[in-house]
Amino acid sequence: MPRDLHSRDYYSQKRCKKSSFAFYLAVRELLPVWLLEDMRRMEVFHWEESGRVSAYSASEALLYALVHDHRPYGAHLFGCCRASAPHLAMAVRYNRVAILRGILHTLRGFPAGERRRYLNRTGCARVEGGKTPVHVACELGRAECLALLLAHGSAPDIADSHGNTPLDTLPNTPELLMVCLDNLLLFTPVLRFRLQPVLRAEVTPWRVLLGDRTFDWLTGRTPPPLSVTAMQTAIGCISPEKLPEGLRELPVPQRLQPLDTSLCT
Repeated sequence: MPRDLHSRDYYSQKRCKKSSFAFYLAVRELLPVWLLEDMRRMEVFHWEESGRVSAYSASEALLYALVHDHRPYGAHLFGCCRASAPHLAMAVRYNRVAILRGILHTLRGFPAGERRRYLNRTGCARVEGGKTPVHVACELGRAECLALLLAHGSAPDIADSHGNTPLDTLPNTPELLMVCLDNLLLFTPVLRFRLQPVLRAEVTPWRVLLGDRTFDWLTGRTPPPLSVTAMQTAIGCISPEKLPEGLRELPVPQRLQPLDTSLCT
């Protein structure tokens, strides 16, 4: 390779790194949307592994907005793109509830099939471990994010790339486990999870944690409680277009307040 060409590549790469870092800092400082968009469209470039210089796409910039909780910029960017990047899982991982709510509200305007694919998309094995956003919410105990996802139509019993359902990935913290479990069970008419034999083998600790009724239901010893069946039926009567606002009309228990309040704001 001629020396002058190699030198141009080196300085181009160095300049790209500098402009990328400046854009990162600008998003972190929550600068105005118009200024960030001017930077993204005209001034900021990044160096790809293939050796090409590229501008930031709206999808790539949205990941920055999620990391730094830049809510106005996140709302603007998601309105500009229908990206394949794992924005929902990223919003859950960083617990960006407001941005997640905005993305989910925008998704309501998507065709039903496209909306379902986006909601239930499994992340790459290297970054998200092949999990869906619901799996990530359960694993990290993001109860409010989980309630939002379920209320907007995410599948509560879908398997990830390893065959685990959200019930298999609940957090170890008892309080978070119970809130996430309550949300999941309201949207899961048929229980399917791989850890059911574990519950049957370790009866005492799980029965103490879950309570007799929930434990017997999860282990298949009894049918679901009548209260849960009634709630599932009521939720099923609400059309997807009216979720989550329609949940306000339901008699939601106190410990499921995210379904009745924060989801509908």
